[in-house]
Amino acid sequence: MRPTEEAVWRRAVTCLILGLWVSLAVGCASPPKNTRNSCAIFEEKSGWYKAALKSQEKWGVPIDVQLAIINQESRFEHDAKPPRDRILWVIPWFRSSSAFGYGQAQDGTWDIYRKSTGKRGADRDDFDDVVDFIGWYGDVSHRKLGIAKNNAYQQYLAYHEGWNGYARKTYLKKKWLIKVARNVERTAHKYRNQLARCEDDLDKGWSLWPF
Repeated sequence: MRPTEEAVWRRAVTCLILGLWVSLAVGCASPPKNTRNSCAIFEEKSGWYKAALKSQEKWGVPIDVQLAIINQESRFEHDAKPPRDRILWVIPWFRSSSAFGYGQAQDGTWDIYRKSTGKRGADRDDFDDVVDFIGWYGDVSHRKLGIAKNNAYQQYLAYHEGWNGYARKTYLKKKWLIKVARNVERTAHKYRNQLARCEDDLDKGWSLWPF
């Protein structure tokens, strides 16, 4: 039995909608083309600015610090994971930690965040949730350790080592980590200077955002 013209039309429309949805989902998940420029990041990912600004207003951790940490941890890859260890340099084995997503948050820390904020459905591969997590983490680092919220260097050390590790100054034995934290600091400074040139335009665009 041949399908009616209406059935064929409905099938075509359904396929078109599914295709557009998949393309949109892939586009949203893919990292920005230019991760070195904060203005370019937000121009390409328009919804991200609203999320980062909301986190900044809620927790007080600047947008540039949020972005610099994400850039270091995942290069803006939504499903980033640590590489697998290998047996005899060849056979893939377990991953070195449970870190996952934009911010490479580990299972235990993410669970604490969800319980503390009531955001039970938060996901580590969702940019909105991750910038809120980084803001929350930085706020706790400020209250527990006295780290200024705009101090990208010390914020990253606490982010990497954990609050207890930072308090014990475990980072002093890791020269490589000190270098990474300094790089995060430089990246945050660069992002901050870039944002100063486009923030007004981004704010205008955000005020028109319908959600």
